[in-house]
Amino acid sequence: MTASQTPTAAEELRGAGLRVTAARVALLETVRDGDHLDVETIAAGVRDRVGHVSLQAVYEALHALTAAGLLRRIEPAGSPARFEGRVGDNHHHIVCRSCGAVADVDCAVGHAPCLTANDDHGFTVDEAEVIYWGLCPACSTARSA
Repeated sequence: MTASQTPTAAEELRGAGLRVTAARVALLETVRDGDHLDVETIAAGVRDRVGHVSLQAVYEALHALTAAGLLRRIEPAGSPARFEGRVGDNHHHIVCRSCGAVADVDCAVGHAPCLTANDDHGFTVDEAEVIYWGLCPACSTARSA
């Protein structure tokens, strides 16, 4: 494979030391094709791609793929866990208080100020999880109408 080729989902699973199954490939593709999906939506997407799969199998695969660093789990307060395929960077999220829409927010370019805590209590900080809250454009327009 050349450097410009994107690895397939199966190649990524193998590279992470995970067993390649149709359900895991479908799950990884579903999450990456979606946008901060909850478990029910992911399960429906996997079923659309490969047929029947249990919700328990989806949870187990999500756990394995998240632990392997292929997916990221976020849990905005008051919302179910959501999963995304954007991993390996220090980005944040913005959540609509009204409809629950979630969008990515890039961290500051250059030095990541969110990784410098006032008091780190002796911890070695390697990631910061920031969630911004507000109203998405659609909900803002609906409220002002």
